Amino acid sequence: MDPYLRSSLVAAFRWFDPGPHSDHLVSDVSGWWRSPTVLASVGPALAALFGEASPTVVVAPEVTGFVVGPLVAVALGVGFAPAVKDSGDRRLADDVTWGRTPVDYRGRELRLGVRSRQLDAADRVLVVDDWVATGAQVRALYEVIAARRAVAVGCAAIVAACPPEAASELRVRSLLTVGDLAP
Repeated sequence: MDPYLRSSLVAAFRWFDPGPHSDHLVSDVSGWWRSPTVLASVGPALAALFGEASPTVVVAPEVTGFVVGPLVAVALGVGFAPAVKDSGDRRLADDVTWGRTPVDYRGRELRLGVRSRQLDAADRVLVVDDWVATGAQVRALYEVIAARRAVAVGCAAIVAACPPEAASELRVRSLLTVGDLAP
């Protein structure tokens, strides 16, 4: 990876202490999106992690995945299929294929879905996100991809915070690890 991009990502990142009611720090990646240099560089850098896999589409979960995913899709010259989170009150006008996460880093189970018409058996899908904490959302998206008979080629992330065993199992490749962002 370009050392300038790496140092820019680290410099623009912040840990936030939400106060005495919380037992952990919260990541603040908003500085990444403010920098035009990072915006111009992060898509190609993430795309390069899986360029040899010849993905045909990028899938990324809302919310910040909707920033990163299209940047990677453009760098690869492929389309983008957004993965939505089921909030219980959302109605989509399309048929959606859903996957369920195992318990995530907040102790929640989520449903993530992709419009069924946006993935088919000919697709080689790259999952993209800014931060992979446990791999729960990656697992759910791999479930969706498998249900559509497409092939998941892996997951490109800016930060991998999941255990190395999970990163290996889920084929997560990242620009940084959480250790690079030590508070």
